[in-house]
Parts: sequence; C-alpha cells; structure tokens
Amino acid sequence: MASKQVRYEALVNALHADLYRYAYWLVHDKHVAEDLVQETFLRAWRALDSLKDQKAAKSWLITILRRENARRFERKQFEMSEYDEGATVDNWSTSTEQQLEDHWLREKIAKLPAEYREPLVLQVIGGFSGEEIAGMLDLNKNTVMTRLFRARNQLRDAVEQDKAIKGRYNG
Repeated sequence: MASKQVRYEALVNALHADLYRYAYWLVHDKHVAEDLVQETFLRAWRALDSLKDQKAAKSWLITILRRENARRFERKQFEMSEYDEGATVDNWSTSTEQQLEDHWLREKIAKLPAEYREPLVLQVIGGFSGEEIAGMLDLNKNTVMTRLFRARNQLRDAVEQDKAIKGRYNG
C-alpha cells in the first residue's frame, strides 16, 4: 500500500499542472477544470495498479480526464439559450499587448471545430506526438496529422483575415 501511495503522489506532483492546463482548455472554466482534475486523480488512484508503464502515465491521465469531461455532459442538461460563448474569466482591462494577443489566439482556437481543436490543444498544451494523440482519440495517425494541418491553416487564415480587417480601419 505504501508503494502505491508513493507512486500516486509522484504522479500527482509531476502531472497536475499539465492536466489542469488541458482541462482548462477543454472547459474554459477554472472551477470546472479543477473538479475535472480532482475527479481524474480520484479515478487514477482506483485504477493505479492497471498502469504498468510509467512513461504512459500522462496519456493515461489525459484519457481519463477526457472521459470525465464526457461524463459531465451525460449527467447535466444545459440550457443553451443562456450559454454565452464570449464570456471571459479574466479582466482584460489591465492586459498587456501580449496578453491580448494570447486571448485573441485562445478565442480563435476555441472557435475551431472540436475535431481540429482537440488534437491541436493536445499537441500544443500537452506536448503529445501525433501517434500519442491518435491513441488517445482512437484515430488513425494520418487522420490526426491531417486535422493538425487543417487546424493550423484555419488559424493562419484567421490571422490574415484579422490583419486585413485592421488594415481597412487603421490605414
């Protein structure tokens, strides 16, 4: 039992921040992300003996977190008319230029279709390879690479469109 506790604590200490960042990207809500991470680690504790390869721990936990997030929607019925996609967590009135650009980029990524957004976030935030992402999402590696390519192209198009709009009003 003591070795299980040590393994679990090492897992939590090493991967908590990564899991939280990914959860926040999924749900865009600090409190829900914290709950998802907590529930993920609770399930990980129960199934820790099934984790044979410590190198696979991060992708194993990400998979648990994704399933926990899906369970959230099974349990709740959201009233979509009240949903405000434009709501933000931070107060942007005191933002620096870099924070504004980061916020703009997050909004553009959030507007990508889920099939493109999720692999992109897993790669950029999670640091996973195309092969690892394919395993987590139960997709072919080529499908993942195509979706990553399309996601980047859509972001590039959004940047170019934004520059064209700014140029029209600023110059």
